[in-house]
Amino acid sequence: MRARRGKTLTEADLALWRQVARTVAPLPGRAPVAPEPAPEPAAAVPTQTAARAIAAAVPVKAQAPPLAPLERRLRTQLRRGRQDVDAAIDLHGLRQDEAHLALDAFLRREQRRGCRIALVVTGKGGVAPALFGDERGVLRRMVPHWLRLPELRPLVLGFEEAELRHGGAGALYVRLRRLRGEGP
Repeated sequence: MRARRGKTLTEADLALWRQVARTVAPLPGRAPVAPEPAPEPAAAVPTQTAARAIAAAVPVKAQAPPLAPLERRLRTQLRRGRQDVDAAIDLHGLRQDEAHLALDAFLRREQRRGCRIALVVTGKGGVAPALFGDERGVLRRMVPHWLRLPELRPLVLGFEEAELRHGGAGALYVRLRRLRGEGP
């Protein structure tokens, strides 16, 4: 039996329908509706070879590349000022949706330019108490989640909290992946 939206009903669905149909009286002048007989169970259950063929035909979605922390040497160079960030974006004053779009566009643009390390300034959030449900430091909490999303993982190699000279807890170093085909 097929449902209205084209889905095939399972045996459990059909059994439930039969049970409900037995307890309901038809409207006056209408004949009771008999459910269609259930299909043979052998035809409904795919064999192991059929299951393997179906599994082989379904494309497997590639896992997002894993995130890696910044190397200790690079971190030391950043702290001592021997290595500087290639690009920076300040998300202060932006709403979440605006900040998310700006971050996405910024990371894509800088990756195309060959940027290796970007600084993303989120701010630490205000010290004042939140009023009427307003959260303080929303971008500080949300940006790391965005950087872990599957849509940004091909861009981001890893990220960590920035050194004090670059904003400390209110900023992140983001290490960008190289584009494929790009040399060292």
